[in-house]
Amino acid sequence: MSAERTVSLRAWVAVLGGLLGCFMAGMNVHVTSAALPEIRGSLGASFEEGSWISTAYLVAEIVMIPLTAWLVEVFALRRVMWTGSFIFLLASVACSWAPNLEAMILLRVIQGAAGAVLIPLSFQLIITELPPSRMPMGMALFSLANSVAQAAGPSLGGWLTDAYSWRWIFYLQLIPGVALLAAIAWSIDARALRLELLRKGDWLGIATMVLGLGGLQIVLEEGGRLDWFSSSYILGMSLMAGIALVVFVLSQLFGTRAFINLRLLGHYNFGVASVAMFIFGAATFGLVFLVPNYLSQLQGFSARDVGVALIAYGLVQLLLAPLMPRLMQWTSAKFMVASGFLIMALGCWLGASLTADSADNVIIPSTVVRGIGQPFIMVALSVLAVAGLDKREAGSASAVFSMLRNLGGAIGTAVLTQIVATRERVHSERIHEHVTVFSAGVQERIGQQTWLAHPQQMLEMLATTVRREAYLMAYSDAFFLACLALTGCALASLLLRGRRAGGA
Repeated sequence: MSAERTVSLRAWVAVLGGLLGCFMAGMNVHVTSAALPEIRGSLGASFEEGSWISTAYLVAEIVMIPLTAWLVEVFALRRVMWTGSFIFLLASVACSWAPNLEAMILLRVIQGAAGAVLIPLSFQLIITELPPSRMPMGMALFSLANSVAQAAGPSLGGWLTDAYSWRWIFYLQLIPGVALLAAIAWSIDARALRLELLRKGDWLGIATMVLGLGGLQIVLEEGGRLDWFSSSYILGMSLMAGIALVVFVLSQLFGTRAFINLRLLGHYNFGVASVAMFIFGAATFGLVFLVPNYLSQLQGFSARDVGVALIAYGLVQLLLAPLMPRLMQWTSAKFMVASGFLIMALGCWLGASLTADSADNVIIPSTVVRGIGQPFIMVALSVLAVAGLDKREAGSASAVFSMLRNLGGAIGTAVLTQIVATRERVHSERIHEHVTVFSAGVQERIGQQTWLAHPQQMLEMLATTVRREAYLMAYSDAFFLACLALTGCALASLLLRGRRAGGA
């Protein structure tokens, strides 16, 4: 109990300020989810191109998150957090003025890069400022920050888009952003600059990481549109990304100037937990992108309707997250992780058989069930991952863990988007094999539609129906794939070396 009493007010403000930054970064992903169809339409982007609005932000986060620990060494934690928060706010306002898709993507990259430091530093402050007895509470608050972002983001984004314009959603960051700047200035001590470390920076590792992760995302995003490796551009980008990532990993494992400690993945629990967090991020962020598009594209939901449909998804997490520390005292952390993945898999399975009538009556139960599972994973998996690690490794541990979560999110969004686009074409072709203008059934139906001015209208309606059915099956395929991946994680999480929360 003595360790609990030593946590000062400034330490709590620092932790809560970091959580506010994590909330802002998370909210920026979810606040655009309900408005994505409107943003795509306003900027003249297709379904596949529109995924860049989400993935550009995530990729920038992925690139910057591993650099955070090194940047803190050079510029000090307070300076990095304050500067990142300030640029993040400026970029958020600028996003609301974006005139086209290219400008939006560029601004989202700046926004993601600036806000990226807020995620690992929030995690790091929990590890460094709180004693082990308070760690489950800290991780529950970390999960709660994400839950509040998921609960408030879509509903506020949908309401603002419907009532005013999608451009208003980016102003939501201003109030919490000002509060964050004040918390950083008061609670975190200023440290001297160590600019000499810039000359000793691992510039090879940084360059290869940027080229590798950036190239990988371009391949995933553009591969489907350019027919994958039949395109010399995709082939070249794949080779560049592959070589760059190999050099990056080798430089971090064996280089003398490594800026991130990838050897932490050799710690059994941290390695297994990191892989599980990667898949968790892929499923979570990927489905957060797909669900609003599904409701808007196939069910005709407005931005406000989408926001309302997603409220329960975040609200159930908001209610459950505070209960996780107490629950971890009653059962093992690895059992909680396995249960969370199974619950999320069940939620995906509920969405794996979509029909024309599958609107909020299917999507809301599916998202609520997935929302129930997420706090189990976020809290318990984070505690298991850092159990046994030295506090001196907090910077690298938080960077690696957060990077893999967001990397999974970016790859998951790109992969699920390509699955929907590819499977829609496959299903359309198969349906067209059986539904042609020469089939007796189609001819009979055309003859029965006497109210149509011309049979051509019937054929156009038929083509629209075929494509709608193909999209329903394609979205179902994406949900089913996510279900399989999450079920695999549930089994793998049983391999974690579980400890009860009191000892974790």
